[in-house]
Amino acid sequence: QVQLVESGGGLVEPGGSLRLSCAASGSMFSINTMGWYRQAPGKQRELVATITRGGTTNYAASVKGRFTVSREDAKKTVYLQMGSLKPEDTAVYYCNAWIARYIGDRSREYWGQGTQVTVSS
Repeated sequence: QVQLVESGGGLVEPGGSLRLSCAASGSMFSINTMGWYRQAPGKQRELVATITRGGTTNYAASVKGRFTVSREDAKKTVYLQMGSLKPEDTAVYYCNAWIARYIGDRSREYWGQGTQVTVSS
């Protein structure tokens, strides 16, 4: 059973920084694109940042230049370094990964349980 477990959320003041981590566990053959999405109250879930196996990154315009996504494949972990945080960054942040469980398996989409990030003074 593949699971994604996030950590690192919390309360931070505007202008502050926070680092989220997401570790994949369980039996798997390969992890392809990993990333982060967020959902604020009353809004739809939106893409924050993704990173491919080759290291190509993609960011939402609203976070470009402030957030950095990275991955450590040996630890099956993806990170989101968030800086210059704004109140509008407040949301539940979800880890996302496309994982093949065995050779020949197609990649399937997995989600973490979410971690709350609150930016407030």
